[in-house]
Amino acid sequence: MRFIAAAFWVISFSVDAVTAIDSDGRKVSLPAPAQRIVSLAPHVTEQLFAAGAGAKVVAASDYSDYPEEAKRLPRVASSGTVNLEMVLALKPDLVVAWRLEATAPALARLESLGVPVFYSEPRRLGQIPDAIEALGVLAGTGATAAPLADSLRKELARLDAAYRARRPVSVFYQISERPLMTLGGGQFVSDAIALCGGRNVFADSALMAPIVNVESVLAADPEAIVGGSSDWHAYWRRFPGLRAVQAGNLYVLPINEMHRHGPRAIGATRLLCEHLDRARLKAASPR
Repeated sequence: MRFIAAAFWVISFSVDAVTAIDSDGRKVSLPAPAQRIVSLAPHVTEQLFAAGAGAKVVAASDYSDYPEEAKRLPRVASSGTVNLEMVLALKPDLVVAWRLEATAPALARLESLGVPVFYSEPRRLGQIPDAIEALGVLAGTGATAAPLADSLRKELARLDAAYRARRPVSVFYQISERPLMTLGGGQFVSDAIALCGGRNVFADSALMAPIVNVESVLAADPEAIVGGSSDWHAYWRRFPGLRAVQAGNLYVLPINEMHRHGPRAIGATRLLCEHLDRARLKAASPR
């Protein structure tokens, strides 16, 4: 009887074990689906809730404000620090993070103590549903995560088929005014611009978020300027020679939705595609 019980335990252990591949290509395995999850980035929090694992999240990072329930979670990290004492006191069976130089030592320490760490840092839009699906596997909420991931992939495929092959629209994507900053080609927003049939005028930058000067934007003369605030439009209207200003192609996107690697980023991409197509149609219309 003891032998049978032991054999059953081994079988149930192997059945309950879960494994997923993170953004770094690392295999993360758990003996059973995670029940106590710590999120160390706002986009991770959004992904976990989207994957159906919100009830299992016991703490999150600063600025984890979506969905509404996430606002009530204890804060254990910022972009510069991780409160290791608080994280360990919560006894997590999974920590989900993204790699930052400032927090790398704390994450390495967690791993050295045997805490499983899953890295979620999508660089392309198509990796967002992959991350949600993987988190659903690790949390045992695949019944929620897998259908959502599938629907997101279908929406991306639809947008790709509808817009990517259309006439390219050159785009300056602004993320701040002072200093004037944009995003390079390695950032997933640049991937969204390309999917919409756009061309990021600073895609060749080796930096993720380069600081640029006005002269370089004027030299690129983008057909559209996209940013997170309509307050920035007045600045660009000072340069009536810009094609984007002449055509009235100054557009706003919901910046939190676009910049966080969650399902809402794909909805924001749909809006981006509509903006760029509006610019495209204006250029094609007789004046």
